Amino acid sequence: MKIISHIFCFFFVIVASAQTSDSIAKSKVWSLEDCITYAVENNITVKDAGLGKDISEVNYSRAKSARLPDLFGSATQNFSNGNTIDPITSDYVTDQIYSSNVGISSAMTLYQGSQLKNQIAQNKLLVDQNEFLIEEAKNNIIVSILENYLQILYTKEDIIIAQNNLEASEKEVIRSKARLDAGTIALNDYTEAQSQAATNKYNVITAKNNYQQYIIALKQLLELGPLDTIEVEAIAEDMELINLEMDKMNIYYKALNVLPEMSASDLDIAINEKELDIAKGGYMPTLSLIGSVGSGYTSISDINFSDQMNVNFNQKIGLNLSIPIFNRNETKSAVKTAKINIERAQIQKQSTEKEIYKKVETAYQNALSAQEQLIAAEASQEAALQSYNLAKTKYELGDLSTTDLIINQNTYTTAQQNYIQAKYLNILYHQLLQFYQGNDIKL
Repeated sequence: MKIISHIFCFFFVIVASAQTSDSIAKSKVWSLEDCITYAVENNITVKDAGLGKDISEVNYSRAKSARLPDLFGSATQNFSNGNTIDPITSDYVTDQIYSSNVGISSAMTLYQGSQLKNQIAQNKLLVDQNEFLIEEAKNNIIVSILENYLQILYTKEDIIIAQNNLEASEKEVIRSKARLDAGTIALNDYTEAQSQAATNKYNVITAKNNYQQYIIALKQLLELGPLDTIEVEAIAEDMELINLEMDKMNIYYKALNVLPEMSASDLDIAINEKELDIAKGGYMPTLSLIGSVGSGYTSISDINFSDQMNVNFNQKIGLNLSIPIFNRNETKSAVKTAKINIERAQIQKQSTEKEIYKKVETAYQNALSAQEQLIAAEASQEAALQSYNLAKTKYELGDLSTTDLIINQNTYTTAQQNYIQAKYLNILYHQLLQFYQGNDIKL
């Protein structure tokens, strides 16, 4: 009994240790690089794009195999009664006949208007296109990770601001109560301080909820489970805030060369051009090599089964030429459809170029705006802090009303929030512009 207890305790310790280690691993502090690396490997959108490539590779292999000869085996057993033709001897007889046929046949396409060759080339282009679609899916996830990561950092700082305001407002409530008891302020001053404290508490709750919402969004991108915990790594306080010194059009031209959606659009045009070549091949004749070997048995013959199989053994080889004369305009319609799809692919490429330009232009203008806002917000924050400190001193001396103190506090809070918002927007748009040029995102 003691041995069983010891074994149970041993396994309990092992399981508990494993669970603790797993919990520690899951609750580690994630850097932006950690998030990007993990998401690229585990996000289901990226995995789905990878499966699309797998399918294209299967289709590519199947297209190459279409050049090979096929091979089919066959076996039949027949019974006939009355006037009939013996399927083995071809004699006209009136009898009950049992007959058997076995054989192997094969066919190989020698020429089909280059359709097989063009189909192989088209499927290779589809494989290459899916490579770029995977990269596009990864890029979309990376950008989403960056946006959510910075939102989390922003809301963390917003929580600190809200908590500091709550602590300050709670102290003001205590001071107001003391001054009310001393008869130095009116009741409405005290209730105003209480109202501000309640509002600040509400702001803390809202900020924490916003933080949790962005945490949930990041966990979704990382494909983490509901029970997994995550905390992100903060940016160093001494991080140099970037100044934008780049040419917008240079960024755009680099984006056209490095972003995978442009390469995917080019390949889409090439794929549809190959589809046109395949369709035109329908006007050409098809030449096939065919062959077969077989044998048979019939019950009306006096020869035994094995001897009949040897005697009736036959081989055939030949060429089959199929010339299209009229196929109800199927080929003509396929050619027209392929030409239309080429035009659509060219239009889609133009749309992709416009979308990339919009991304670059938006990020560039927002980066310029964020830089200017950051400078203004920093100056505003410093001025608001001085004004708030002066207001607190006056309030403590009884030279300022509660209403005026709250106004100064709210002004300072707004200045703080504007500053951190401009700071993270500045980081976001600069990183996006770097990313559109093919550079890695790093904080």
